Amino acid sequence: MNGAGAGTASDAFASTFAAARVGAAWALTDLWLELSPAVLAFLRSRGADEPEDLTSEVFLAVFEQLPRFEGGPDQFRSFVFTVAYRRLVDDLRKRSRRGPSIEWVDEHDPRSADSAEHEALDRIGDAETRRLLDSLAPDQRDVLVLRIVGDLTIDEIAAIVGKRPGAVKALQRRGLEALRKRLSDTRTPARPSRDSER
Repeated sequence: MNGAGAGTASDAFASTFAAARVGAAWALTDLWLELSPAVLAFLRSRGADEPEDLTSEVFLAVFEQLPRFEGGPDQFRSFVFTVAYRRLVDDLRKRSRRGPSIEWVDEHDPRSADSAEHEALDRIGDAETRRLLDSLAPDQRDVLVLRIVGDLTIDEIAAIVGKRPGAVKALQRRGLEALRKRLSDTRTPARPSRDSER
């Protein structure tokens, strides 16, 4: 945004943020509604074990630190994703030490779920996206997800992952090239069948 629109957005953030700092429920809810879908998408795309729970943990940590935060909407978004990234790293580290665990969730019981076909169709987009992201090097995957899902700048991502902006640009470029190659490999037309030649 620029011009009057940028001022309006900045003013709206300032008033919401001031109210959130003193614990106004409506302001905390506004911040949650604004950023939690992107944080959840980031954590889910990076394979968090319990992305909804981890999103809640991220915002609890963010809300605890509100009195010490300085900056505008862009800095706040970057701050939220920094907390999310660190919580994700901790979660992945913890899981690698203890191994995978599966919690019983009644609604996921296949005896009470929709048909397997329905469930497969619901998950195919997520599964394909995850498969593509998992095929990348971890650094490339982090950069692309923070850039696309988090909508963060190169400099903000560099601060989050602890790398120089030039290195982040290179990771983004290599990650996008790898994705383009994988996508073009899957779109190669099949050889025509003998029936089509008749």
